[in-house]
Amino acid sequence: MNKGKLIVFSAPSGSGKTTIVKHLLGQEDLNLEFSISAASRAPRGEEVHGKDYYFISLEEFKKHIKAEDFLEWEEVYRDNFYGTLKSEIERIWALGKNVIFDIDVVGGLRIKHKFPEETLAVFVKPPSVDELKRRLKQRSTESEDKINMRIAKASVELATAPQFDVIIKNYDLPVALEEAHQLVKDFVNK
Repeated sequence: MNKGKLIVFSAPSGSGKTTIVKHLLGQEDLNLEFSISAASRAPRGEEVHGKDYYFISLEEFKKHIKAEDFLEWEEVYRDNFYGTLKSEIERIWALGKNVIFDIDVVGGLRIKHKFPEETLAVFVKPPSVDELKRRLKQRSTESEDKINMRIAKASVELATAPQFDVIIKNYDLPVALEEAHQLVKDFVNK
């Protein structure tokens, strides 16, 4: 199978990584396809199975772990597992496309370690933890407790930034979008 490139975007929740990834998916010159992660949680808001995530039961997720079907996986929060199925990468590479990920920092770094030459690992840095909290509240998709859990996790995630190939500071969205496009374009064309 012809391997494409792997482009990982990771960041704390609310940093803008999903906005950047969606923008990049619309750029035809990059030849990207979104890697849909598996999740053991229920859909939130307008999320759709097979588009945003593969929503599977906790029991089914654990069966996939046992069968070693995941490229990477993690229990992000108690009984909330997320992971990348190997079959998802194979599906995208079979289309002749490059894979773009919107995943948590641990998963992103695992992919980088497994495929160091094929992977560009990008960390999206928010302006501040206060701004993260404001953005998460603005979404109105989670309880105050969940938001506080995400903020607590953010400081740990921010400490991993130097392990990524590149850090994009998302202080000004149009600038971050242009920087991300140029980075990915240079990487997929080398």
